[in-house]
Formats: sequence, C-alpha cells, structure tokens
Amino acid sequence: MGDSPDTSGDLPWDTGEEDQTEPSAAELEAAGQSAMFGDAPPPPPEPASAPAAKPETSAQPYRVLARKYRPQTFSQLIGQEPMVRTLANAIARDRLAHAFLMTGVRGVGKTSTARLIAKALNCVGPDGEGGPTIDPCGVCEPCKAIAEGRHIDVIEMDAASHTGVDDVREIIEAVRYAAVSARYKIYIIDEVHMLSRNAFNALLKTLEEPPAHVKFLFATTEVDKLPVTVLSRTQRFDLRRIPTELLQAHFAWVCEEEGVAAEPEALHMIAAAAEGSVRDGLSILDQAIAHADMGEEGKVTAALVRDMLGLADKSAQRRLLGTILEGDAKGLLAAVADQYALGVEPLALMRGLMDLVHRITVAQIGGGEPEAPSAEERAALAEWAGRLSAGQLHRLWQLLLKGHEEVRQAPDPLVSAQMALLRVLHAADLPDPGKLAKKLDEMAANGIAVPAGGGQGAGGGAPAAALDWRQLVDQVRAAGHHHAASIMELQIRVVALEMGTLRYARAAHFRDDIAPQLRDALTAATGQRWIVEQCEEQGAPSLVEQDEAAKAAEQAKVRAHPLVEAAYAAFPEAEPVEEAEIHSSGRAAWGR
Repeated sequence: MGDSPDTSGDLPWDTGEEDQTEPSAAELEAAGQSAMFGDAPPPPPEPASAPAAKPETSAQPYRVLARKYRPQTFSQLIGQEPMVRTLANAIARDRLAHAFLMTGVRGVGKTSTARLIAKALNCVGPDGEGGPTIDPCGVCEPCKAIAEGRHIDVIEMDAASHTGVDDVREIIEAVRYAAVSARYKIYIIDEVHMLSRNAFNALLKTLEEPPAHVKFLFATTEVDKLPVTVLSRTQRFDLRRIPTELLQAHFAWVCEEEGVAAEPEALHMIAAAAEGSVRDGLSILDQAIAHADMGEEGKVTAALVRDMLGLADKSAQRRLLGTILEGDAKGLLAAVADQYALGVEPLALMRGLMDLVHRITVAQIGGGEPEAPSAEERAALAEWAGRLSAGQLHRLWQLLLKGHEEVRQAPDPLVSAQMALLRVLHAADLPDPGKLAKKLDEMAANGIAVPAGGGQGAGGGAPAAALDWRQLVDQVRAAGHHHAASIMELQIRVVALEMGTLRYARAAHFRDDIAPQLRDALTAATGQRWIVEQCEEQGAPSLVEQDEAAKAAEQAKVRAHPLVEAAYAAFPEAEPVEEAEIHSSGRAAWGR
C-alpha cells in the first residue's frame, strides 16, 4: 500500500535499545529468587552501543552477616561434627534415609543443614558425572540453583504459614512425579511442628513409604510438639549449641573477612550473649560493627559492646564482689549506684555476680587457670578461688540465686538488688553451719553448758537464765492447775527443758497420755506455747524421787552419828521414828 510505511527498514521509533536493556524472564526469576534467598544474579551485560554509562543504581544491597556467611558447605558448618560424620558415612555406604529431622535451638543451622543435604544429594560435580557426596562442588548447576533457591526439584515450605491438610495434599500429589532435572526431589519443611494434627496424619503414609526419588527434610525448634508417629519415621539429628570459644573464633574470622578490627574481649562478650546461636551472635556482631565509632576506624571494643548490651563492666563487677566479701556495706551501695547510673539493669548485675561466683567455683574444683578474657581478671578469680572455701562459694551462690529471683519479681528492681546484696554481705559474717555444729559438740563433750536460747535473750543483752523445774511446777500450781503440778512432781523425769520445749521420760508403769494436760498447764502458767514430748532417753529423777533420795541421804547421815550408833548398840530392836509421827501418836492417845 502506498500510504503504508516502509517496513523493510527500521522503524523511526524502533531504536533497538529496548531489546538490549530489558532483562529476560529467566533473569527476572533469578533476581526474585536472589532477593528471597541470597546471592544476586550477575548483572546483564552492558550494551556495546550504549551512548553513555548510566550511574550505578542497581548495586547489590547490603546483606546482614547472618545471611552473608550462611554456610555453603559442610566444612563451614561449625560445631556439628557428629552429624556431618553420620551423613558422610551414610552417603559413602549408600544408606540414606528417606526423611531427616533437624532439631535444636534457633540459629544453630537447621535450615542451612537441610539445604546442604539437598546439595549433597543432587550434586553432579564440575564434570556432570559425580554422585552424592558430603563435599558438594558448589559449581555445578544443581548446587548453584539450590544455593540460589531456584531449583525446581528442591521445594522449601514454611509450615508456619502452610499448616493445613490442603498444603500437605499438594505434597502428596506431587511426590508421585519424578524429579525434573535432579537426582532426588527434596521437600524442606521448616518449623514442621506448626503443622496441624490432621496435616500430620495426612502425611504419615507418604512419609513412611515415599517413592525412591523423594527425600523429606524437616527442621524444628520444638521437637516435643511433633507426634511420635512422625518421629519414628525420620532419622533425627539434634544440632548442638555452639560453644562460646568456637563462636568467638568464628566471629574473629568474620571480622577478618569484613576488614573490621575487634578486641578479643568484645568478641567473647558477643559469643557469650549469643547463647550458642550463630545467627544471634552474627546479628549482635552486625550491630556492634554499626555501633562502632568511626573516629577509631570502626574498631569493635569491649567497652562498646558492654555499653550496647547493657552489661556490667567486668572490673566493676569484681569490685562489687570484693565489697561483699570484705563486708563494706557503704562501698557496696556506692558500687551498685554507679552501675545503675551507667545503665546496667539490676537483673544483669545479679547475673554478672552469679557468673563470677560460678567461674571461681569451677576454677577451684578444676585447679587450673580461671576462664577469663583478660590476665587481670584471671588473676583476681584465681586469688578468690584460693582464699574462699567451697562452703562459702556454695552459700554465696544460693544467696545470689535467691536475690536474682527476688529482683526479677520485685516492683522496684534496684531496691530489691540493694537489699539482696546487703543480705549476702551480712551473711558472710555468720559462722559456717558445719563448724558451728562441731564447736557445739566440743563444748558439750568438755562439759560446758550451752545457753538454751542461743546465747542471747530477747533483748539481745545478757544470756538467758536456765529454767528451774521446781519453780516451774510451783508456777503451774499457782496458776490453779494442781493436778498437772502433782503429775509434774511425781512422774516427770526431765530430759531437756528450755522455754517453750519440754522433753521428758517416765517410769514404765505410767502409761496414760499426759502430754496435752501438761501442754495446757504450761501454756496457761507461762503465756507461751509449749512443745511437750515424751522420749525414751533417761532423764533426771522426778521431784518426788529427788525428795525421797534427799530424805534417805539425811537418814543415813543421822544413822552414822556416834550417839545413834551407841543407842542402836544398847537397844538392837529400836527403830527410828519421825518427830511428826510421835506428835500424831500422842494426839491419838489423848483422844481415846
């Protein structure tokens, strides 16, 4: 057509730049997967005919250390050597389970381990001829695709957001089909404990007898919530908490890779705060690097980490413990106030003291050098370990533990911490219970009387006077309890007597229960509650027995007088007669 534009040449508005600058569908998909799982795809090549270079606007965004240093090989998975050894042997012997379960606290590498297992099972090697290996190459297409999260045969599902039977039904339907390009079709289900009970029941049959080309990899932090039927169908790996020393070494390597200087004490504090979690530790390290002062070339210092985490200064903690052990109450309150002014929470203060006491105890038992990042702290802990006894350390720990619980529940944590530490300080002056008991035994063996009331009266003055049993009986009689007083005189053989407590014995022919009657009489006479207990021990003679013994002794003394002996010699049949009996006999005769 004459008015039609000439299509044989280039159109005026067709410059060809759109085809060159628009990314392909594969590149868009890879970019989306990278944004979700990590590594970014390589940028599209710069067109050769571009008139001018545009400013750099598509630079790789910053990735946090926890994602950047996620392990890509089993050699980079720290602290889980037993699990790696088991997997390596299983792969070497071709004894791979069809389902694996990774458990453990957050941040120890459960999901990372699942992805590494997926790479190990599907790796084909750089030449494309390799088989399952514990050391995946990382350069073949399956390894790269799994690392970038775009492999079509490795399906990762978050059970926290896919909890129902319908989600599991999709898996059951899909496992019937073979893998598209990989050796195994692998399902990674994170936080598997979040699946509903019906979803677990729906998965059981497939989990027990899956097709040969399917592997299930489960990860969970709460293994107790999984049904026993699921646990029995999986091979379980309990991932350990990472030791503090290993975390510190790992963080030092990360700082070296990042070109960041860090003090060993700072890394030790970060590793201790991580509580065995690599991800938590890397997140704290990331924050510490960002918090570092640019004027000091971004060095991560112990003071910076201590301030960021709200921890007590180690030297201040040692000074505070020193005031407690020396009995300096004013110094203790001043040290607590200084720490609180610096932003140290009372609960963290108590935890720091407990940590010190624990390390001192461990050093004392082990006999080696205490665990501490600095030589000054090691020397101080070693000195305390040599000076304090095991009993003192255990008592100190118990008091601090009780104080920690009080501070945690108190409406005013600072006041509670002050009172708890003052109690610890004053308890240090108390004698050791074992030594006190031994001293009391020695005093008893040497015949030294021990005061019944602990040595101090109610007013804290002179020692309390010992109770007199005869006076107590007269006091009961004066209160109107004549029958009880008669029983006390005739039957009671006192074993132990102190205010509020009576332990007694009786002759074998007395069998009735008199304890309630005595308890009521003593309470009425003294105004204090009494504990009255009969025992099998041999007590002192009763008052009647004492009087009879005194009378017999007096008669024996009179009988031994020379005049009485002469009278008996002159009148052998004579018998001694009491004066009262003579008067009563005379009155009876006059009456007749």
